[in-house]
Amino acid sequence: MPAEFVRLVRHGEVHNPDRILYGRIPGYHLSELGHAMAALAAESLTGHDVVKLVASPLQRTQESAQPWADLFGLPIETDERIIEPHNWFEGSRMRERLRNPVSWPRLANPLRPSWGEPYESVKKRMFAAIEDAWSSVESGEVVLVSHQMPIVMVARSVAGRGAFHDPRKRRCSLSSITTLRREGDRFVEVDYQEPARELLAASIDLGAV
Repeated sequence: MPAEFVRLVRHGEVHNPDRILYGRIPGYHLSELGHAMAALAAESLTGHDVVKLVASPLQRTQESAQPWADLFGLPIETDERIIEPHNWFEGSRMRERLRNPVSWPRLANPLRPSWGEPYESVKKRMFAAIEDAWSSVESGEVVLVSHQMPIVMVARSVAGRGAFHDPRKRRCSLSSITTLRREGDRFVEVDYQEPARELLAASIDLGAV
């Protein structure tokens, strides 16, 4: 049998003192708090049969995957398909962009969305990566360390909800774990955990739209 569970793990808090929408910009690493969050996420599955570890190529996800690698003795495999979506607002502060009329055409179609990679594109690449990770092992659990919007797209899809949503109301906190299981020819969500809940109040969660 393939994997019993697929765990979608979001990265921890990023060091971002200027509060920039960093998106795919390189060089954004975890803060000290972010490292603690990532460790809590991994430790929450101590004793589980985690047999495969995959992460987005961005620094914050690679660093968030390291506690899993250390705890379960696994190499970190990198998959470009679970990366943060690109967006036009990268490198700026969102409030400043919204005040600038030059930005307004980019907000014309939130259903797509017009400011970045289409939701359907994100879903397609995420499910392809999930399917490959799930089928690549004979048993156990696989962990994919990714980003908020890609994980939200998967969670909404398996719940039968549309892709369009309010980014301010996403259910995908820092270092959260969304768990999927295969049932027949589809994946279903069976659990959602926030192992770093106690640290969230002290964190800053920016970087994506």
